[in-house]
Amino acid sequence: MLLKIKMIKTKVKVSKKSAKKKVNIKWLDKPEPHDYVACESYLNLIFDQIKSKNIVGRLKNAEMTRFKAKDIFRASRLSLLGISNSHVKSNLKKINKGEKISPLLLVRNPNDSSVIIGDGYHRLCATYGYVSEDIIIPCKIV
Repeated sequence: MLLKIKMIKTKVKVSKKSAKKKVNIKWLDKPEPHDYVACESYLNLIFDQIKSKNIVGRLKNAEMTRFKAKDIFRASRLSLLGISNSHVKSNLKKINKGEKISPLLLVRNPNDSSVIIGDGYHRLCATYGYVSEDIIIPCKIV
């Protein structure tokens, strides 16, 4: 018995709003002081306060580096937050206005070989999901 398979072509209209834009993201040269405070607060959930403080001290002294957004996501093992998240939306507004945003603060987790995003998860989601997964993200990592 032969089956006839009918091919159906569909046209999908992509609105300008939903298409990823070529956006020149402006980054600060280094993280702001409040980024380190937020990072330490988050790390206190994972490590004890002494270790968290030590890690943040090392981050402050670390050199700036760069990684692709998609590589940071893969290493972090986190999922992408959607545009409905207020912090992602806020970061997108900053990006679209041409405002500078802070680099990420990353920590290599020796327990499971993942990367902890100490600060900047929402900025990463905004750049990855709504600009480009291949964008190069400035960051500090220890």
